[in-house]
Amino acid sequence: MRPHGKTKLGFFPLPVPEATRLKNCLVFASEFSALDPCVGDGLAFMRLLHGVTAHCYGVEIDANRAEQARALGIETLQANTMDVRCPPEAVSLLYLNPPYDWESGESNNQRLELVFLEHTYRWLKAGGVLIFVIQQPRLAKCARLLSEYFTDLRVFRLTESASLQYNQIVVLATRRKRHSRVTDAVLLDGVRYLEGLGTKSEFEPLGDTAEVRYEVPDSEPVVLTHMGIPLDEVEDLLLESAAYRQAGRVLLPKLNDVKGRPLTPLHGGHVGLLCTAGMLNGVFGEGEDRHIAHWRSVKFTDHWEEQEEDGTKILHDRERFSHELTLVFANGKTQILTHEKKEAE
Repeated sequence: MRPHGKTKLGFFPLPVPEATRLKNCLVFASEFSALDPCVGDGLAFMRLLHGVTAHCYGVEIDANRAEQARALGIETLQANTMDVRCPPEAVSLLYLNPPYDWESGESNNQRLELVFLEHTYRWLKAGGVLIFVIQQPRLAKCARLLSEYFTDLRVFRLTESASLQYNQIVVLATRRKRHSRVTDAVLLDGVRYLEGLGTKSEFEPLGDTAEVRYEVPDSEPVVLTHMGIPLDEVEDLLLESAAYRQAGRVLLPKLNDVKGRPLTPLHGGHVGLLCTAGMLNGVFGEGEDRHIAHWRSVKFTDHWEEQEEDGTKILHDRERFSHELTLVFANGKTQILTHEKKEAE
């Protein structure tokens, strides 16, 4: 995953207009349970269920996004979905938009799209509806499971700009009944069909007018159970631990304050070393000029081209370091000062 995606924990939400189009494909029972195992901030999930009476459940690993989802009325469990258990065949609607990444484990050989699908599809009751949002190239890895345990599969291309950026598609399907078996020939045909869609350049987009309707059956409320370690609670209690306080004296020594005046005046090199070492960071000024200063050393690479007499072009790269100062003022204004630029917000 790209670094930007990792900072978001693989969170690439479905654009709300796409959720509105998906809602047009559904016919809801009077009472049912719906689950989003990667609920994020809950906006797409709630738009999908807008105006519908349903028991809404979500799982979200990020504390801030979990709180946002709860504020929308979703009963949200802050946890890793892999540590959550749900009664099998309990929910009527499973909306799954998993992280787009590889699993991190000893084997490290499976896509998370498949891992999340394998873990959660059993929670969907027979006749329940699956909405599976993934990147198109990942469809092939999920083809066998989808073909074996689901029927009435339809795949649509998503058309919003953010969806096009990540090459997103949506799979709509109905969970097979427990005793419904498919022959090897039918299963092989289904797998080949989905694998082909994974590389197809053009196929049907998800439109505003529904061409297919999936009936969401009724179901009772469910209880999600977190089987993992409550990391946030552990973090809050950590500072009260005697063992942590003892280890903290060694692992987290206090920073020493530097006071006094130098014996001789400092020249530019001395100041630069102190700045980039973090010894001149801190809070300065009074009133509106009060600000936080933070120095760091930044590496730049210069590129230039040199042409020989015979016409040969030689490309040169030269790396150099420069100081950069970030200032945050009391009124919210920020500045970044380097030898090349001056940015303000």
